[in-house]
Amino acid sequence: MQKIVPYLWYEKDATQAAELYVSSIPGSKIVSNSTLDGTPSGSVEIVSIELAGLEATLMAAGPYFTHNPSFSFLVACDSRIEVDRLYKALSCGNDLMPLGEYPFSARYAWVADRFGLSWQLMYREGLELPFKVTPTLMFVGDAAGKAKEAMNLYTRLMPGSSVDEILNYGPDEAPDLEGSIKHASLRLSGVPFALMDSAYEHAFAFNEAASLMVRCENQEEIDRYWVALSAKPEAEQCGWLKDRFGLSWQIVPTALEQMMSSGNPESVARVTSAFMSMKKLELAQLVKAYQGE
Repeated sequence: MQKIVPYLWYEKDATQAAELYVSSIPGSKIVSNSTLDGTPSGSVEIVSIELAGLEATLMAAGPYFTHNPSFSFLVACDSRIEVDRLYKALSCGNDLMPLGEYPFSARYAWVADRFGLSWQLMYREGLELPFKVTPTLMFVGDAAGKAKEAMNLYTRLMPGSSVDEILNYGPDEAPDLEGSIKHASLRLSGVPFALMDSAYEHAFAFNEAASLMVRCENQEEIDRYWVALSAKPEAEQCGWLKDRFGLSWQIVPTALEQMMSSGNPESVARVTSAFMSMKKLELAQLVKAYQGE
């Protein structure tokens, strides 16, 4: 089971977005589609997908958060032709970096799809990249220049993590500070991620449209992640938190997923009511709600 799962918020088009993504990225599929009732947004659609082996979850829960380039999926393409094909499938004309040749790639584009999600489409000739799809976090605004600090925190916190490659900004790349991260490849509990700083002025930052869900085996693990990551008490709700860089996380027991998928409507309703009233999730209370105690 994938330990850390990108979790994407949509207004109402989670299924349509999932269908676009799995039809565009080779080796992808929709895993499940379910509805969660009794939330502040009413009935919420949840779609689990695999993008070339990377698990992600899409949720349609109302017009509260909008995707932006602080979170993107980097797709390693085998050829210029594949870049062009994905560009045609995914770009809605709102490109952060237009399709073309760049010093780091013979064919590259940074685009937003019609649902607002950002994609980096890259061909690197002669270089075999270990992962087809890599979630990428861009640290901007108050978080610019802090990607290294975040990388160190996340890799220390999460077992089975490693840093594969770091490319730093040089002395003549203002406004980015020398030594800050231009691009870093890492694995968090084996899941691929990329981090980057950008000190340019951007009209966006991390928000709840893209969060990272961490699957925990017990309450001790939930508590450890919660203490290490939560930095904004006002953002704590239903297992969600924000770290000191503004990135949203969901700290969730694996047992909750099992209860929600296997329970009858009455037990699912009880569990939903229970976790909706919590900040940090308390596994023992969720189990009692599931059992009707």
